Amino acid sequence: MEKVLLTCKGICKDFGITKALKNVDFTVTRGKVCGLIGENGSGKSTLAAVISGIYPATAGMMELNGQPWKPKDMMESQRGGISIIVQEAGTIGRLTVAENIFLGQESRFRKGFLLDYKKMNAKAGELMDELGIQGISPQTRMMQLNMQERKLIEIVKAYYYAPQILIVDETTNALSHAERSILFGLIHKLADEGNAVIIISHDIEEVLEHCDTITILKDGELMTTLEQGQANPRQIKELMVGRDVEEGFYRTDMDGYSEEVVLKADNITTLREIMNFSLELHKGEILGIGGLSDCGMHTLGKALYGEEPILLGSVKVGKDDVEIKNAEAAVLSRMAYMSKDRDEESLAMNSPIYENIASTGYQKNKSRSGLISLKKEKQYVDTQVKGLKIRCYSNHQLVSALSGGNKQKVVFGKWIARDFDIIIMDCPTRGVDIGVKYEMYNLMYELKKAGKAILLIGEELPELIGMCDRILIMKQGAVSKEFLRSPDLTEKEIIDYMI
Repeated sequence: MEKVLLTCKGICKDFGITKALKNVDFTVTRGKVCGLIGENGSGKSTLAAVISGIYPATAGMMELNGQPWKPKDMMESQRGGISIIVQEAGTIGRLTVAENIFLGQESRFRKGFLLDYKKMNAKAGELMDELGIQGISPQTRMMQLNMQERKLIEIVKAYYYAPQILIVDETTNALSHAERSILFGLIHKLADEGNAVIIISHDIEEVLEHCDTITILKDGELMTTLEQGQANPRQIKELMVGRDVEEGFYRTDMDGYSEEVVLKADNITTLREIMNFSLELHKGEILGIGGLSDCGMHTLGKALYGEEPILLGSVKVGKDDVEIKNAEAAVLSRMAYMSKDRDEESLAMNSPIYENIASTGYQKNKSRSGLISLKKEKQYVDTQVKGLKIRCYSNHQLVSALSGGNKQKVVFGKWIARDFDIIIMDCPTRGVDIGVKYEMYNLMYELKKAGKAILLIGEELPELIGMCDRILIMKQGAVSKEFLRSPDLTEKEIIDYMI
């Protein structure tokens, strides 16, 4: 007989007038990997936050191992046996790797009145070795690591607490294939030892592969829980969005693009990863950049936008060949950049939606007096919130309170409002649900038809094949192969040039 670890009954969570969870029942049993899925804003992360002590429930009750469960915060939750790897940044930049792993547990390394940092660093290294994580020093400050490395440290931190229940909230989309293997190795190790794991993910294939049960939420309500083998991808999508979902939602056209070159990189070399790299981006083109996570494609996006120092070569824009040496020059040349690290680099998380979108329109929304016209600015913001269907109770809601998909819509709105001609998109659909992806792909196609040029950096080959006019595959900082748009192009053909 299966032993129940956690029981949630009638869980409700309100944020002002917004009802994020409505009488949700949820059960977790020993030895199981439980999938928790739904559209952005369906309540998945909110339920995880209630279980792990980040938020108190507005109503309802929980039991852990048959005892009432009402953690006051994440630290109490960890001590009680529940750890969470959060969707947002879960580390402190100024602290070292070891200090982050043992935050709140420093007393274990005290030597009189001082901390034994040598012992702390050694233990951190031991934990990383156990999980197969290499190349990260325990003494490195978190701010020096990239997003993927920071997520790996969050995994180590969760592992250290030996949780009965591990909650993984939208973590895999920030990791490379090798790093996902580390995470899934830990997930199945915990389940095999009689613990349990809750995976929150938009990757339906991933959930079907790794989860024993799949619980689907929609608009804060429980739709159903399915056992492994009961569901197929199409059925899950329909339950998530509440309507029939077509299997194909990429472009079907073979439209070309203009011969006019709007951005040109000429043999650029950067401090890291990029070596003698050249490309041309045309008006009305969606140019894809793909490869393994360490191939240099994310650094390339920053270099083209002036955010990564270029040692040799140049990036030039437009008919006048304006050289891009910094982000200010890029913006003045009508270039936009959407970072993969959305929360750290694309949004002001503790500012309202209004301020985030309005931030690109200060020049555009000036009145004749030279001051900002509040009427023009409000229209500037309202147009994007309504047009992109950003789910919020008002334009003045903090971005940090939005779901991942709605945060990404704010990023899109911020740049589209300014009507820029060149848009660099680094993994723009990372961490968003199937419905939001569909909307974003339609928007990309509309931008293409309007003559905008898009550089799409992506880690998902189906996305690149489905949306791009050309694809440049990168390997070790250089182009290994170019592919032209074709209905016959397959992932297998591309993978050979990535590895």
